[in-house]
Amino acid sequence: MKILTVLTYYRPHASGLTIYAERLAEAFARRGHEVTVLTSHFDSSTPAEEIQSGVRIVRAPVLVRISKGVIMPTLGWLAWKHVAASDVVHLHLPQFDAPGFAARARLLGKPAILTYHCDLQLPRGLFNCLANTVVDFQNRLAGLLASHIVTYTQDYADHSGYLSRYRRKLTPILPPVHLPRAQAGEARAFAQLHHIPARRPVIGMAARFASEKGVEILLDALPAVFEKYPHAQVLFAGQHRNVMGEQEYFARLAPRIHAYEAEGKWSFLGILSQAQMAAFYANLDVLVVPSLNSTEAFGLVQIEAMMHAVPCVASALPGVRRPVEMTGMGKVAPIGDAKALAEALLEVLREPAKFRRDPGDIARACDPDLVAAAYEKLFERLKKQRG
Repeated sequence: MKILTVLTYYRPHASGLTIYAERLAEAFARRGHEVTVLTSHFDSSTPAEEIQSGVRIVRAPVLVRISKGVIMPTLGWLAWKHVAASDVVHLHLPQFDAPGFAARARLLGKPAILTYHCDLQLPRGLFNCLANTVVDFQNRLAGLLASHIVTYTQDYADHSGYLSRYRRKLTPILPPVHLPRAQAGEARAFAQLHHIPARRPVIGMAARFASEKGVEILLDALPAVFEKYPHAQVLFAGQHRNVMGEQEYFARLAPRIHAYEAEGKWSFLGILSQAQMAAFYANLDVLVVPSLNSTEAFGLVQIEAMMHAVPCVASALPGVRRPVEMTGMGKVAPIGDAKALAEALLEVLREPAKFRRDPGDIARACDPDLVAAAYEKLFERLKKQRG
């Protein structure tokens, strides 16, 4: 089957959406499909076209970047070319250009499937408000034109103003998650490199430093944690500087974080490779996901942590709460409640055995090949319906 995957950003950009798309595209390729990813050439250091892990990546030239979006003048021509050559068009939303691809697929008799990752909620401001409105309109139009829509969980769909409009063509499929286990030597080397003390506990957060991630809620919760565990440390994995549209947010929180850094209680690790992420999880006692709004729909890092026997404390957002609810491997805290977050962290740290589960069961539920197989069944069903 020839599968065309379309999304605004792909590697080397790192986010939950791009990681999902990459894992799924590579799983399709392993299963014998011909996979093309059409994305933006936002990073001039990358080639315009290449093959990675069996996946052909085509990057459209970018004329200008506007906030978190890009303008690609040749995308329309590339859309016709690649949609015509495909059997199935797979779109990842939010995405401004999705309606054009869905319309072309409909005109050419090809099924177009949307995977709706999350809502788009840019930081406050007149321009961002306009951008939110435009992208929301485009997403709704894409939903009308698409053959089917995939969501991570029914929980998120039931609480999504967008997804609730399309209940008749909606299928929940858990996201693909894969991460190799860290060897003992790799975990020790990682701890030495990042000066992780032998005295515990270690609290991890893995995310872009963005306003929807709720970093300030963790900061507000930390005094209660440090009072009980004076030697506790926070490790933050992910991009923290020059995150698109989030510079003001980082500048606002930086003084508090720098104070903790000076005391050895907070370390920024930057963007980590898969092997480094495995070693990161191996050094944690708990992972925290204090997200604040529906731009977060699941939190793939929770499954990665649980695969390494690390419990999680997540906010009670629809979708985000599901990994803990599904596994019992952690606690759910009310959204934006720093006191409750601190209490949940302290309970997990105080009674770790209470939250232990079989990591193998968790890994199997989100195995990329099983996720790809679920998509294949959906693709085949839609192709038969069109035939």
